[in-house]
Amino acid sequence: MKDNKFETKAIREGYKTTQEQEHSAAIFLTSSFTFESAEQAALRFAKEEQGNVYSRFTNPTVEAFQDKLASLEGAESCLATASGMSAIFATIMALSKTGDHIVASRGMFGTTTVLLNTIVKRFGIEVTFVDLPDLITWKDSIQSNTKLFILETPSNPLGEVVDLRALSTISKKHNIILAVDNCVMTPALQKPLALGADIVIHSATKYMDGQGRCLAGAIAGSSELLEEISSFIRTTGPTLSAFNAWVVLKGLETLPLRMKAHCENARQLANWLNDQSFVEKVHYLGLESHPHHQIAKEQQRDFGGIVSFEVSGGKEDTFRLINNTKMISITANLGDTKSTITHPASTTHARLSDEEKKQCNISDNLVRISVGLEDISDIIADLKP
Repeated sequence: MKDNKFETKAIREGYKTTQEQEHSAAIFLTSSFTFESAEQAALRFAKEEQGNVYSRFTNPTVEAFQDKLASLEGAESCLATASGMSAIFATIMALSKTGDHIVASRGMFGTTTVLLNTIVKRFGIEVTFVDLPDLITWKDSIQSNTKLFILETPSNPLGEVVDLRALSTISKKHNIILAVDNCVMTPALQKPLALGADIVIHSATKYMDGQGRCLAGAIAGSSELLEEISSFIRTTGPTLSAFNAWVVLKGLETLPLRMKAHCENARQLANWLNDQSFVEKVHYLGLESHPHHQIAKEQQRDFGGIVSFEVSGGKEDTFRLINNTKMISITANLGDTKSTITHPASTTHARLSDEEKKQCNISDNLVRISVGLEDISDIIADLKP
């Protein structure tokens, strides 16, 4: 299936039918697997024979999800984790050690910033934050001990973008691993590995599941790099359950269709918001007025389903707008078939300091909408004052 189109791979890749010849993927809800002999057990634990051992690090359902996502991202290998944050933490801790230095982008998911500023620094790993689009600052922040660039492009919630090809040239010149959070785009809209990234990270909780049913994470990249991360995950245990793997595996089948629909609804909503008197500014990459529209157009298939905007007024006016919605769900999750609305400054980025929020342009009048698959006229009607 190597030459099949993305939409076909999303449906057909990854599955290995059992002797029962099931048409839909089977769920292997077992903690362990038996062996034909003590000798076989020894061979499998020594990785001298392929086969299942224990579901913390080998499970056929999880493997099916990993294989499918690796195919969609154009990666040699993929690892599944219990959540998006466990994927980020595993990547950082497996590829960094005490005395190393990381350069990270501002404006990432708030919990990622908190992770880098607190837990990661406790291990004696230095972190420098830079503005995502500023290639000069990325280059100037490199130290002799810099081991990792980590970023999210487009950023959530403002949709900032960095030129991945150019950043990859910088990272490769200095032998630095480039890790990209591709959660907002998914491989249906952007393939960071093809643009020069070394590792792609996902919260599969979001668009890959697509219906807000479970938590899941994933890491894709070269077999060599992922072997280091695999050892960390196997030992520390933030692995994906077989049931959740089955859920996101099935979700991937409809990913291309859903992402097209999310993008179309988001585009129409952004254009409508752009003409409203209660809106001060709209942040959507699909608008030509967005400062990063052109580079996004060059490295993405489309512009995604996240629309953020600044309300004319302060926090009280912003809360009033959110509370006036009747259909759109007030929740911090994104990537759902249902449209969701949140106030980033007090939810997803609440744990950032006031200075950090200012640096990331997370203001008290900022609203983020993850545009769902409802009829766009109903979404718009729900936002009218």
